[in-house]
This record gives sequence, structure tokens and C-alpha cells, in this order.
Amino acid sequence: MLYGPKGSADWGTTAGVSLSEETPTFSNNGVDYYVSPTSKIHRLHSAMKFFYANGGGDCYIVSIGDYDSEFKADDFTAAITSLKKEMEPTMLVIPDAVELADANSTEPLADKYAQTYALQAAMINHCGDMMNRVAILDIPGGYDEPITEPTASVKAFRNAVTPLNAKFNSYAAAYYPWLHTSVYGPSDITYKNIDSASYSTVHDILSAEFSGVDTYTNDDGDLIPEIVQVLSFFTETPDGGATNMTMETADSILKNISAMYPFILEKIEEKLNLMPPSAAMAGIYTATDNSDGVWKAPANVGVQSMIAPAVKIDHEMQQDLNVPLSGKSVCAIRAFTGRGNLVWGARTLDGNSNDWRYINVRRTLIFIEQSVKDAAKAYVFAPNDASTWVNVQSMISNFLTGVWNQGGLVGPKPADAFSVTVGLGSTMTNDDIQNGIMRVMVKVAVSHPAEFIEITFQQQMQKA
Repeated sequence: MLYGPKGSADWGTTAGVSLSEETPTFSNNGVDYYVSPTSKIHRLHSAMKFFYANGGGDCYIVSIGDYDSEFKADDFTAAITSLKKEMEPTMLVIPDAVELADANSTEPLADKYAQTYALQAAMINHCGDMMNRVAILDIPGGYDEPITEPTASVKAFRNAVTPLNAKFNSYAAAYYPWLHTSVYGPSDITYKNIDSASYSTVHDILSAEFSGVDTYTNDDGDLIPEIVQVLSFFTETPDGGATNMTMETADSILKNISAMYPFILEKIEEKLNLMPPSAAMAGIYTATDNSDGVWKAPANVGVQSMIAPAVKIDHEMQQDLNVPLSGKSVCAIRAFTGRGNLVWGARTLDGNSNDWRYINVRRTLIFIEQSVKDAAKAYVFAPNDASTWVNVQSMISNFLTGVWNQGGLVGPKPADAFSVTVGLGSTMTNDDIQNGIMRVMVKVAVSHPAEFIEITFQQQMQKA
């Protein structure tokens, strides 16, 4: 059974049923069947539902085409480039990136997902260049792992996704595994999601089902006309008959009288509800920001609309995900008895860095730096003198005190949590002042008291 992009005008995915030559999706009367997409899955609609189900807010969508457009890596890359002009986005998510591969390909993961890995590296490069946003990444193929190597997709991802600058890895977090979800329900799946090329297979399955039921057969054992009429919609010559029956009506009737028809739709639903986690994580980031602040780690948090992880992670797998020798940590999403499905990690791909191993630390620094820079713009036309420096220092200190009071900075008192320096002889020279350059140095303790991360920025002022 195949599903593809033209079956539903609402969200662009149909499916088809075929005889199975591999691990079957289901079996009926001793015959194996396989449910697979007719084309690459367009994930935007489901990703948006997943995003908002987990607390998502304002969202920018960069369109690269419609449901009839092919997936091309260059189109995604061009879309990323266009974001250089936009200052508001704080997270970059491309759920469709995992579709830059043939789902049925038997090539090694490194070759199968080469375009996806390249796009993900471009996402990290963009965020590292901009320094004001982070990339949330999915693990391609992170749902169907071989028993002999349960994290093969993670290893392939780590080997292949390499940004231009290793320091850029702190601007990205990856999540594993994919998730079985309830984003789509039974009411979302209809005949529209069955590819017409599979109608004959569906017709045979349903005919076999009804043929053995007295209610739907006559004395000769043939299907009664009403059932023949309903099933005719899964033939090349559908017949609405004198009742002017429509495909929608036939779909509704079959959902009520057939066991196999709803079962087939359920299998399509399960396939479509297997989703990469990045959209949900973007929603969780947003919800955590709003409830606790950007400095709170988006971890130990439940994932809404999630049924179960596609791969069960044990303690040993967790250790490998958290602290690999390469430093490319991958955040786990796990199921815990009595606790539910939880995000169990908040590490960046720069896991070997003492400063930047946690995504909330990176995002806190982005928040502070952008806030301070924006506030300092109020003084762009002020003289570059001691009076202005005192005002700037006081303004930034007041802001950071507020962050400290909310728990965003660590230390028993403000002096242990941050310092702000601006002035001649400390951050500026006489040449800087003559050229109208004001330099500000901010040190903040995000992880441990008195262990500071330094932020330095400059602003063009009036020349002396």
C-alpha cells in the first residue's frame, strides 16, 4: 500500500498497499502486505501540529514550493540563506530534511542520507555565522535500527555532519529517536490517503472479507449488490448507481461495516504518525522559555502527542548518546515506567566543551548578548564619554540583576554572577574614542558561580 503527496489537499500525503517482499506491515488470509509512501512525505503540516501541541508560539515558515514540488537540497539551502535578513527567529528546524533520501534505498546510511547530512551541516553553519539562533536536528533513519547495532543512525550522523568551524557545534542540538505519535487521528485518514494504484489490492482484500459473511452474500454466495456498489469505488469503473453514492459515502460505509478497511487506514495512520522529533522540541523550547526562562534546560519534560519512542533506549545506549569521544552528544527521548515519555538530555553537539555543552547555556548567552546589544543602541547618538559609559554600565547591570533574580545567572550575589566593564583604559583606547567606537565587556556565570563566560561587543558612536 502506498501513500504520497496528492491524496489529500489538506496535508499532502497518500498511501498504497502492495504484496510484501520485505517485513510486512500486516498479513491477511496468509498474504503479507506492505504499506509505504508513493513519494517522499511532506512533513510541514504534521510538524506544525506537533510544534503547537508541545507549546509552540510564533513561527516563521520559509516556503520552497508546494506539494507537487520535488525535494531539492539546493532549495533548502537557498531558504536558509534567505534567513540571514531576519533577526527574530531563534531556532531553525527543517523537518523535511530527512526526506532528502530514498526511504527504500539499501545503500549505507552515509550514502543514503548524504544530502540530508550536508543540509544539516549548512543549518549549523548558518546558526554559527548568525550567532543568534540554534539548529534543532533530527537523526536521519533514527527509527529502524538493526539489532546488532542499535544506534547505527547516530554513528552515521556524527561521522557525516561536520560544520565549517567545530565551534559552531554549540549552536545545534540533535534528538533521537523518532517518535510514534498521535498527531493524526482516525478522522484524518480516509480513502484520499490510499493511492489509486493500490485500489485493486484494497478491493481484493475487502471482497475476501465480505465473501465469507452471510449478511453480505446472497444464496448463491455472491456479494449483494449494495456491497458490490461500495467496492466498485476501488475499481477502474466506480458505480454510484441509482443512489448517487459518492466515494465519501462509500468510505463512511466501509468504516462502519468492514474490519479490514479501518485496519488498513490505521496502518497508514501509524506510518504517518512516525515522526522526527525536532518540531516537538522546538515547541518544548518555546514552552520552557515562556514558563521558566531561556536558561532552564528543556529536559525532564514530557512530550505531548507522543505514544512511544521508535527505539527503546537503555542506560548503556544513553551513555553513548551523552558522552561520545567525538563530543557530538545526542539528546535522548525515553519512555519511563510510571513517568511517561520524557526528553532526557539538553546537550549540544559540542559536548566536550566545558562552556557550551548544554543548549540552555548557549541560548542564555544568545539572549543576554542580543538583549544587551539592542539596549545599547539607544546610546548610538550619545557622546562616547564617561557619562555615557556609566549609563550603559548601569543599564546592563540592572538588566543582568533582573536575570540573576529570575535564576538565569549563578551566584549568591550579583557580583558573583556577572560583571560589566566599559571605559577608557579597560575596554577602549584613545584611538577607539577618537574613532567613535564604544567597547563593552560583559562576564556572566551561567553554570557555576564566578566561572564567567565573556561577551564583548562594540558599537559605533559619535566621533570625538
